[in-house]
Amino acid sequence: MHRHPLIKYLNEKYSDLLKPILEPFACSAGTVVFQQGTRADYLYLIIEGKVEVSYKPYDGVSITVHHVEKDGLFGWSAVVGSDKYTSSAIAIAALEAVRLRGSDLSKLCMEHPEAGKDILESLARAVSARWKDANEQVKSMLSQGLKDK
Repeated sequence: MHRHPLIKYLNEKYSDLLKPILEPFACSAGTVVFQQGTRADYLYLIIEGKVEVSYKPYDGVSITVHHVEKDGLFGWSAVVGSDKYTSSAIAIAALEAVRLRGSDLSKLCMEHPEAGKDILESLARAVSARWKDANEQVKSMLSQGLKDK
């Protein structure tokens, strides 16, 4: 179940702490995983499949922001301190993923600070690979967001 690089490359002791808060998630192509404006509960880690992330301005049509594929993550609102998802996600290929509640990750980080640091660094590496020089900024956002949960 836990074949996502985020889990595979963590210190084994820390990945063992993370595994109990992960739950499997699967859906077929065409399924809306979450809609913009709904409660931001989960961060999703894609094992197989693809999702389209879109944003709809209040006065316009929906805009595709990006596509997330195997080994990617989406649903960042759940861990960066937002109560609601700031975008929508729809599976555009059958999706196999694991997901975790932002509140569970926050609790884990509070109870196990060293594990939390390692997990947050892994999350930051996962997202900042797309953004040059963003690693420290992403770690800061994740740390602050989890403190707010």
